[in-house]
Amino acid sequence: MPSIGIFFGTDTGRTRLLAKQIAKKLGDAVAAPVNIGRTTLTDFLAHDRLILGSPTLGAGELPGLSTGLNQPSWEEFLPQLAGADLRGKIVAIFGLGDQKKYPDEFVDAIGLIHDVVLAAGATVIGRWPVDGYEFNISQAVDGDEFLGLAIDQINQPLLTEERVERWLAQISPELLR
Repeated sequence: MPSIGIFFGTDTGRTRLLAKQIAKKLGDAVAAPVNIGRTTLTDFLAHDRLILGSPTLGAGELPGLSTGLNQPSWEEFLPQLAGADLRGKIVAIFGLGDQKKYPDEFVDAIGLIHDVVLAAGATVIGRWPVDGYEFNISQAVDGDEFLGLAIDQINQPLLTEERVERWLAQISPELLR
């Protein structure tokens, strides 16, 4: 099994498409992206390096059954990590959001996932500058950086490719060693 696992939660399919784009750019070093609602904790923990992606829904929520999805997602999976040991694992996080429609919850999912994997002992990499975004507040911000890659496919779709390229250049040395 490749050493890098990519897991995503989704609602509209944009997160899945971005996960596939990231996997394609990283090549043979990664396993095919997996919807987090369709995996087990054992399969998740089989990877030493993880790329985790999620949209932020509504009022800063993770995707899941309570948000109207037909299948489990991050909302149901993250509680399983509360008792897991992620020491020695390297995690990078990306999130999708709409900074104009939800300026007070923009990419909150990054922060929600970050806090859980960090508490479980993972090393989190891939912080991203807040420059170039227009939002009010986010649980994904620490100082002047997001805790992972922030993507707004609604309002800034033309910036996605460049942002993904720069972020992957930043995190690849840690992921691929």
